[in-house]
Amino acid sequence: MAEPEFSASGVRIVRWPRSLTTAGQVRIQDGSLALLTSYGRVIDSAPLRAVRAAKPWFAGRGGAVATVNGTRYRLTMGQRGRRPDATALAGRFLEAVRRGRRERG
Repeated sequence: MAEPEFSASGVRIVRWPRSLTTAGQVRIQDGSLALLTSYGRVIDSAPLRAVRAAKPWFAGRGGAVATVNGTRYRLTMGQRGRRPDATALAGRFLEAVRRGRRERG
């Protein structure tokens, strides 16, 4: 198994109107995105070609929105410990999604 192209823990994952986890994980590996609970249970997953990700104006610092299999999730990176690099982490997530979509087209 290859190293993940992107991995973040301590991510708040919200599917409006409710928060699914405040300590979740986001992982991009082998051309797919997986949203996981803090216990490793899969919330949702999809190949990157079926994922859209962006940073809308309302997302705030360290935030992004991902649409996975038609379901929209709000992701807030660095929730646990209020990591100062949350903005950079969100940027790396968006870039990993874009890069994966280009490579696997």
